[in-house]
Amino acid sequence: MLRKHPAGDYSFVPGIAPYSCGVISSPGFEIVHVTLRNMVSWQAGFELIRQVLRDERRDQTALCAVSLRSPKPFSFAGFSEFNTEYEAVLRSWGVFVENLNPIARTNIVPETLPPAEPSLFGFAYTRPCPPSLSPTFVVAGAGELPEGFLNRDCIHCLGDVSPDGILAKSRFVLNLMSTRLQSLGTGWQEVTRTNVYTVYPVNDVVERVLEPAIGPASRLGISWFYSRPPIEEIEYEMDVRGVRCEKLF
Repeated sequence: MLRKHPAGDYSFVPGIAPYSCGVISSPGFEIVHVTLRNMVSWQAGFELIRQVLRDERRDQTALCAVSLRSPKPFSFAGFSEFNTEYEAVLRSWGVFVENLNPIARTNIVPETLPPAEPSLFGFAYTRPCPPSLSPTFVVAGAGELPEGFLNRDCIHCLGDVSPDGILAKSRFVLNLMSTRLQSLGTGWQEVTRTNVYTVYPVNDVVERVLEPAIGPASRLGISWFYSRPPIEEIEYEMDVRGVRCEKLF
């Protein structure tokens, strides 16, 4: 499943049209993750990314992951409409590989202080590093939908937001994260950041689902964003990454 990007110095696991399932750096390169202090509209965000890459003397194809924030959850139709415009920008950047979108993505709706429009929250890119260093990676965000499906009827435990329902959803999403890590050729022992996105309490999720499964990654903590996934009726999302360099821009 792992596909090498011919110019980006990373490989990716193909996903669906809007995003890949995850990316991992090639030998001699690492992934740098950037978080913005202040979000900007996603269109302006791509101009910001372009400038950062230019300053780093990296080509546009070095972009490998994007993190977005939206004002409210989309309908499935609205999500598809947004993705059409988003994909057009990526195509204009020349990052697609044989009609596959290699860019990992997370898109989240903050429950408090949401942006007025879809906005850039963060991004990641590749840069050279000593070849002896281990690869770094970003796993795209996923909610309780099976891989490859964007259909309401496929939502796991649709409509069940009881404590048991959220636990079931969290187990489903954890399995997606584990499978994506395996597809990238890595594992939880290499994860440096574990993010959870939901408006429902996560105490039981952390104690009963996450910590027993993620092992060493739990030593670095689990970050809970009080937020919603980007599509209506999806209630729980996660993403993870393993990087050495985190920048605040």
